[in-house]
Amino acid sequence: MTALTPGRGQAMRLAIAGRFAPLAARWKAFSATRFGSIVARTLGTNGAWIFLLLVALMFVFNFLAPGKFWTEFNVRTMAENVSVLLVIAVGETFVMATGGIDLSVGYVLLFSGVTSAQAMNWGGHDPTNSGWDIVLLGLAVALGSGLGWGVLNGLVVAKAKVPALIATLGTLGMSWGLAEILSNGQDLRYLPSIIGDMGTGRVFDKIPFVVIVAILVAVVGGVTLNLTRFGRYTLAIGSNQEAARRAGINVDRHLIKVYAMSGMLAGFAGFMSLAIFTTTTISGHANDNLQAIAAVVIGGTSLVGGVATVVGTTIGVCIPMVLFSGFTILGYQSFWRDVAVGAVLILAVYADQLRRRRRERR
Repeated sequence: MTALTPGRGQAMRLAIAGRFAPLAARWKAFSATRFGSIVARTLGTNGAWIFLLLVALMFVFNFLAPGKFWTEFNVRTMAENVSVLLVIAVGETFVMATGGIDLSVGYVLLFSGVTSAQAMNWGGHDPTNSGWDIVLLGLAVALGSGLGWGVLNGLVVAKAKVPALIATLGTLGMSWGLAEILSNGQDLRYLPSIIGDMGTGRVFDKIPFVVIVAILVAVVGGVTLNLTRFGRYTLAIGSNQEAARRAGINVDRHLIKVYAMSGMLAGFAGFMSLAIFTTTTISGHANDNLQAIAAVVIGGTSLVGGVATVVGTTIGVCIPMVLFSGFTILGYQSFWRDVAVGAVLILAVYADQLRRRRRERR
């Protein structure tokens, strides 16, 4: 075998570079467009690799359990189960994009569900046969409850300068305790039948209505983050809060808006939970906040802010559910899902750290 001389090796490298030069030029031109910049940012985060992991997991489970995993019933069940989590994870994405964190979303969801159910039961009458006026009242109360907690979080973080971890940990306990007090620790089960119809309804008799709603929330969230001034301000604050302030951004006011949005989406998720389960499920949301944070980080949003992707968050929400469903079908304990998600979370954070170091060396 003839060894490559330095001159010959350099010539080969130049020939390869010349062959790929037109492709590189096209990619550079595409990346300069608005849509292309979004695609480039997505590929530059963990989102693209996490998507490949999600696809690989589905293929593996379908291969190991043919005819059981990739069925219409199982896919629909997985989609329904992640819909509520996706809504609160979208709000969490914006909060973490600013460099903050919201630990309270799971219990704000619970509190909003309780207050919404109580509003629809106002006066002690049976709301089962109530009309849309009572349902809309319940929705308004849920959104208002979530918005109130979100504004409180934002004020404490932005104005009182309490670290987001502590501020939202405090409101987590407050919202949880008040939900238990208002409900006497018992689930409220009497709701308008219209809500149950919304939770079980399907579009084209195939796609659950709640899944469509969750996807719409994610689409609006993605567009807002990438294509609006609100999204640009959010990422700018996460990148460098002082620089954002000097650029004319009212950082405190924007932070309050971001936390308010996160709280309102948690309130909306509480109403969605009522529609799916037709009860307040007081004990069923203990880990929603941690699952939402894990999904956001796995999807490629940076823990220190400035980098975020709603597309990645959507993928990150799906991975735990695919693992849970796959392990259950294969007969393994579902707790292995938590082990696998923990490992993926660590790898995602490590990849984020490597990406930040490369960016700092440039």
